[in-house]
Amino acid sequence: MIDALTFAASLAALALAAWCGFAFKRDQPTKDWHFIGMAVVSVLVLLQLVIGLVRLAGGDKPAQGTAIFVAYLLGAAAAVPAAGFMSLAERTRWGSATVSAGAVILAVLEVRLYDIWGG
Repeated sequence: MIDALTFAASLAALALAAWCGFAFKRDQPTKDWHFIGMAVVSVLVLLQLVIGLVRLAGGDKPAQGTAIFVAYLLGAAAAVPAAGFMSLAERTRWGSATVSAGAVILAVLEVRLYDIWGG
């Protein structure tokens, strides 16, 4: 895996979590700008997914097993989009809280991906 990409995705996820957490504190639902932030984070994670799968196809092996690595890659790719869709269903401040929680979960998944790969 590319360590800088993992770090960037984690940092972007934490920034999104803080931003949506601030919106939650101000009693605001997710807005268009939040969805743009979710898209940026999702693009980083999808790039990581593609790179991870290409490295696996090229013969590289994660330290803790391929199946768990692929499962974490897929889970990381789904975390923020799933939270975004859930926030559309809940158009109150709790939608912002959902995205914030999903972004924190993504940051934790990124750390775990780093460990699984052998970091």
